[in-house]
Amino acid sequence: MTDLTGKVALITGASRGIGAAAARTFAEAGAKVALLARSRESIIELAGELGDAALAIPCDVSRYWEVEAAVQATLDTFGRLDIVINNAGVVEPIGRLEDIDPEGWAHVIDINLKGVFNCVRAALPVMRAEGGGTFLGVSSGAAHGPVEGWSHYCSSKAGAAMLTRCIDKEERENGIRAIGLSPGTVATQMQKEIKASGINPVSQLEWSDHIPPEWPAKALLWMCGAEADEFLGQEISLRDPDIRSRVGVTS
Repeated sequence: MTDLTGKVALITGASRGIGAAAARTFAEAGAKVALLARSRESIIELAGELGDAALAIPCDVSRYWEVEAAVQATLDTFGRLDIVINNAGVVEPIGRLEDIDPEGWAHVIDINLKGVFNCVRAALPVMRAEGGGTFLGVSSGAAHGPVEGWSHYCSSKAGAAMLTRCIDKEERENGIRAIGLSPGTVATQMQKEIKASGINPVSQLEWSDHIPPEWPAKALLWMCGAEADEFLGQEISLRDPDIRSRVGVTS
């Protein structure tokens, strides 16, 4: 396991799914974790479980001033910031372009894309002042191909994937690492929402077809280590058997 003793990670969407699993995995690896989510009760409960290693910060990542305040709260509590995991994401409302509500469509963009930018913009000056840091993006196969009913999700994930490349392009020389993770389909609340929509082949998958959230959590931890440096500025896929083997989640 990658040792993160003395490191501090900020995790968005930390109330459930991949975010909550990452919080537990990173705390187990020795990191302090700042838990960001709109669900105040859930992150407070998780922070209570993790003890002094965790700080719960209610935050809507689509609002820059809230993200900026969350970064400052992290610094005030833990004194540094080494890793940002841009995990917060939504897929609802699901619908074809001719039917979808424009405000709902824009809301997905605000969280999935603008939220990633907000975290990068707020944390980047801190990391540069510290001499380095790591941005990890939770991407999707939807970033690279159209999916019926997911025009907002596909567009936002494609934009976020490009942001990862832009971070690497502009900041690698300043010691900033940026890597994306495409986990495949994961057994989370989002998959329940997708299932209920009945739109596109993903909604037809069975629960047993999805990987557990602990797998991408372990992948994100592995991505913090030097072994993942060959993938800087790129996106790795947890569908890749070689990646699964290197992460240690081969089924």
